Amino acid sequence: MPFYNLHELDKKSGRINPKIESAAVVGEFMKFGIVQKAEGEGPPLHEHPNEEQFSVVIEGEMHFVLGDEDRVVGPGTLVHIPRNTRHRSRPVNGPATFLTVKSPAGNGNLDQDYQLRPEAVEIEALYPGKKK
Repeated sequence: MPFYNLHELDKKSGRINPKIESAAVVGEFMKFGIVQKAEGEGPPLHEHPNEEQFSVVIEGEMHFVLGDEDRVVGPGTLVHIPRNTRHRSRPVNGPATFLTVKSPAGNGNLDQDYQLRPEAVEIEALYPGKKK
């Protein structure tokens, strides 16, 4: 079985937001990634029509809009994002790092199944001062 050192994985800039850095490993049925975001950085409100996602914050604090919920979470928080659920996340009070697992694996790219929500501009306007 393969073993991976998180610090040795190849890091890439995100396709949706190039200021987001991630490294991923793809398996047969799921993909795993470690994602680092600078304060205020993240993709606009979106959903994944074909992927279910679990993320756990390991460093920093993250502001989430998830469905109809809006909250700030910290290290050790596990977030479940069912497919077709609108969401966005941004680090607050500094950068943040989180681990994420998505299924199905697709092509292994973490932002492969990204669909911008029609109300994304409206939601971004609710959080002035946050980078888009």
